[in-house]
Amino acid sequence: MFNNQDIIDLAKQAGAAIMEIYQRDFAIYEKNDESPLTEADLASHHCIVDALNKLTPEIPVLSEESGADEHLDRMTWQTYWLIDPLDGTKEFIKKNGEFTVNIALIDQGKAVFGVVYAPALEVAYWGDAEGAFKEKSGQVKPIQVSGIPADGAVWRVVGSRSHQSDEFKAFVKGLPATEVVSMGSSLKLCLVAEGVADLYPRLGLTSEWDTAAAHAVVTAAGGKVLQYPELTPLLYNTRPETLLNPFFIVCADKSEAWG
Repeated sequence: MFNNQDIIDLAKQAGAAIMEIYQRDFAIYEKNDESPLTEADLASHHCIVDALNKLTPEIPVLSEESGADEHLDRMTWQTYWLIDPLDGTKEFIKKNGEFTVNIALIDQGKAVFGVVYAPALEVAYWGDAEGAFKEKSGQVKPIQVSGIPADGAVWRVVGSRSHQSDEFKAFVKGLPATEVVSMGSSLKLCLVAEGVADLYPRLGLTSEWDTAAAHAVVTAAGGKVLQYPELTPLLYNTRPETLLNPFFIVCADKSEAWG
């Protein structure tokens, strides 16, 4: 089996491969869904997948850049690695630093362990049953979500840097008072996990690899990731026809202020 540090180190190795490309000119391609792809996505993908296949050969791997065979086989998997080798490709192209390496372990539909590493910021988050942690400048500290804001208090809401939908704007308007912070990639979920933000309503499209690693961090920090508007736990690998997530809310707990 593996220990957490192996996977944290692997995320950092993938991050180093990304940064080597980030610091020079790089090619940009377009995938079938018209989303951007860079050579950094592929370099990180191969770094992570090759290492996991050696480290945990008994656990299958599904990456954003995996082939069609893995996408078809995944419904037979109970436990597997779910990877986004470069989350926030648009932020990578803009060179604003808000992109991450996401590595999650899924078991029975739940994200039970996850590492999120932002190589340009040199910040790592990880979480499992033992708790959630943040590492910055070599210093590791435990993190946890904040409590629900008091009645009438300001809600610190995280919004997407590149994808703020009309539904998101309407949701925020319905809150008593808000302070909106824009952020790219899965760092949005991590801001809730460390108590810097109270709420992240994602009322737009995401894929399962976008959220799984940070979802594990949020859960380990005492928070919740809930489908919206059902307010039931977000699960993975439950629908054979798609790898897209439903709308969801990241929070410390349910609240009548928005529920």
